[in-house]
Amino acid sequence: MVLSSKLRTLLIGKVWPEPSATAAGQRTLDVLQALQGAGHELHFATASAKPEQGLGLAERGISEHAVQVNDSTFDQWIAELNPDVVIFDRFMIEEQFGWRVERNCPSAMRVLDTSDLHCLRKAREDVVLKGRDLDLFNDIALREIASIHRCDLSLMISEFEMELLRERFAIPESQVAYWPFFLDLPDGAPSFEAREHCILIGSFLHAPNLDAARWTIAEVWPLVRKRLPKGELHLYGSYGEKYAVELHKPQLGILFKGRADDALRTMERYRLNLAPLRFGAGLKGKVFDGFRTGTPSIVTPIAVEGVLGDLKWGHQPSDDPQALVDAIVQHYKNEADWNALLLRSQQIASERFNLSDWPHRLPELIDQSLETLEQNRHQNFTGRLLRHHQHRSTEFMSRWIEAKQHLHD
Repeated sequence: MVLSSKLRTLLIGKVWPEPSATAAGQRTLDVLQALQGAGHELHFATASAKPEQGLGLAERGISEHAVQVNDSTFDQWIAELNPDVVIFDRFMIEEQFGWRVERNCPSAMRVLDTSDLHCLRKAREDVVLKGRDLDLFNDIALREIASIHRCDLSLMISEFEMELLRERFAIPESQVAYWPFFLDLPDGAPSFEAREHCILIGSFLHAPNLDAARWTIAEVWPLVRKRLPKGELHLYGSYGEKYAVELHKPQLGILFKGRADDALRTMERYRLNLAPLRFGAGLKGKVFDGFRTGTPSIVTPIAVEGVLGDLKWGHQPSDDPQALVDAIVQHYKNEADWNALLLRSQQIASERFNLSDWPHRLPELIDQSLETLEQNRHQNFTGRLLRHHQHRSTEFMSRWIEAKQHLHD
């Protein structure tokens, strides 16, 4: 087996990482830095264009590559790169590139970084927005669970989702590993008196964030405003300009601020961080931004799913608008209650997501999986079945698209 410090690792990203804009971008950076710290030779590739706010990877010692979907030039490129480990950023990237990796680099370990369970998020979205019963076995699950089976290892950020995969989808424990967000607690964050107003932040390309903003504007903030006449709610988020009319309500003390150039420096100015998520999955970046900035968060149960373990939040998480209003007003006005909520959140962050506990764990997980790679592949009969020629729908769809593109060239 190749030692971890000698591994050549390729991460294929869905988009270019923007840590300042999305939790997914921070996650990509965490993965790369954890492996770089263990001595991996790192490569990052994506078919997505690099945005202005995209992270500069080359200056961090990580090779950058542009690739194309449905294009056989990828085959020769990856064969020449010959990585030991390939990490797919979410299941749709594995669908697009996984079969090409397997064909051209059969000995490379294939790792899926799920970010969160998309099928769970979609099922919950349909419950909230369409009034349907919770259906985990939806069309996205057919694709996502198949991707998990095809990979040698899938990284999960939520213990709740680990349990869900085991109990509802019968995924063997050897195929999944827990590797959550992690952070360093702030030193000398602004005090209660130095802060004012409330913040709600998150990319508006992400449906749970847009729904949370709309629901808060309609059901929660008008009640808060009656009890805090001078209080304001400031909405921050990338890609929210087309929603600016409905998100900007100055008469209610609701101000849409657009993208935050530095999410952490922005958040630390506010007294409360609102995370009123009604659906979603995985760990929530906005809650972890609250940890990082020493900003107490008022939350729904979905917002802190996978966060608490055996601990309790500093207030009772609730989906009831009036309960959220009461929590916001109480912790906004009362410094002692604000400090108690902050202290509890710092305890949770320190005990469960401490920076000292997690970065080294990822290269260890990869080394452990590499040691038993061939055995695990042989025993993963479902994965072998899905890779059998009769079930390689993603490969044949890609080949059909590529052939069609060449006909029009």
